[in-house]
Amino acid sequence: MTTASRTASAYVGEVLIASTDDPVIVEGNVYFPEHDVAEGVLVANKATSLCFWKGVASYYDVVAGGARLRSAAFAYRRPSPLARRIKGRVAFWNGVDVTTDRDG
Repeated sequence: MTTASRTASAYVGEVLIASTDDPVIVEGNVYFPEHDVAEGVLVANKATSLCFWKGVASYYDVVAGGARLRSAAFAYRRPSPLARRIKGRVAFWNGVDVTTDRDG
């Protein structure tokens, strides 16, 4: 897991759905603090998956810009102790464009 002097943004098309100056990057996924995700964008669904070292992931549909992207966001509500830095954070994929930039 890495944290760096970075900013990160997530878009559905041209619509900004999340922006943070506190991303956590794990296995190439950028995790945004939940409070940095636009309100109303995440809609919980029943999908889950298991990562042997992070724990159980919960999935969300992402609704923005007139689109509904199925299971395009995920979070580890109760991550394992090894992955505790991603608790309270959400990552995107499956049609959501995520960009990161180094500060400075």
